[in-house]
Amino acid sequence: MTIATTTLLADGRELIYFDDGGLAKAHVGVDTRPLDARSEENTGELRFDALTGDWVAIAAHRQTRTYLPPADQCPLCPTTGANLSEIPDADYDVAVFENRFPSLGPAVGAIEASPGWGTTGRAFGRCEVVAFTPEHTGSFGGLSTERARTVIDAWAHRTEALSALPGVKQVFPFENRGQDIGVTLHHPHGQIYAYSYVPPRSEVMATAARKFFDTHNGQATLLGDIVAKESESGERMIAQGEHFSAYVPFAAHMPLEIHLTPHRHVPDFTALNDAERDELAVMYLDVLRRLDNLYDTPTPYIAAWHQAPLDAHLRPAGRFHLELTSPRRAADKLKFLAGSEAAMGAFINDTTPEQTAAVLRGTSTAVRSNADTMKAGLA
Repeated sequence: MTIATTTLLADGRELIYFDDGGLAKAHVGVDTRPLDARSEENTGELRFDALTGDWVAIAAHRQTRTYLPPADQCPLCPTTGANLSEIPDADYDVAVFENRFPSLGPAVGAIEASPGWGTTGRAFGRCEVVAFTPEHTGSFGGLSTERARTVIDAWAHRTEALSALPGVKQVFPFENRGQDIGVTLHHPHGQIYAYSYVPPRSEVMATAARKFFDTHNGQATLLGDIVAKESESGERMIAQGEHFSAYVPFAAHMPLEIHLTPHRHVPDFTALNDAERDELAVMYLDVLRRLDNLYDTPTPYIAAWHQAPLDAHLRPAGRFHLELTSPRRAADKLKFLAGSEAAMGAFINDTTPEQTAAVLRGTSTAVRSNADTMKAGLA
């Protein structure tokens, strides 16, 4: 069982340590930085796009956020005398803290229920940072199975806590990995967003899942049906366990796209039992290592953990799953989202899912060394 210890940073933001294997650490470090107290009055703005029905967060204050600092000034490394970081403890396993430069929050609450052109409101929600390791170099794929399991428990803990906040409609853990994706910190880390609205892609997926659910009188779920069909076909399957399957989806949008889906219908991390969490740690590392070992340098990716929205109508049909995507279409080429994809949302894939799955099945699952990571400029 993972041990969680909660404390506060100098400006009042919450920091939570998660310790491996049920072995509690003291965590006595104190944040001594001269930071101004965080104020909920500094929450950004939401604007409603009447043309699409989307909410857009206006977060001009994020222009001053930390951008690719040198390794000795990394805000996610343990604090030292020369680097007063966001994590004051000299020794931690996994740390989660409220983002100092949040797109949403820190205030939480309900947004306008019937918006129209010109509707604005406070950008209610919560943004958190998840530091996977105190080590500055490396990646999630290089973590031990035990550490990956700790991160999964941290995601579950934060999903439960954030889902209980007033006005929160969706909790989304994710990782942007690699400078080509747009990361601003090289230290292995991810983020969690708690939205005060259901984001557009979640809305689309949840609506499709609910329609399927209703058509089958609640006796089947869309993702469950898809996993069964992928398993029966086998063409796009990468790995199968007792509780999860990893596969390239039939209509993959990106050159590299892998879905990791539980065999049991669960809405989010919190609903996974111990056996499922254990297997998820193993299979997620397997998938990441295959992706990293495709080429001589690590592959940039977005790891998006889709959880069911908290909306009472949409939630029963939504199934938790991972969508792992990368724009890398060759060793030295990236796919850029240009006219058709960016403007119309109409994707054109340069590879077939079947070919991609075959290559991934034959790729090594060995851990990539830190030397390779540094060579790729991810350190």
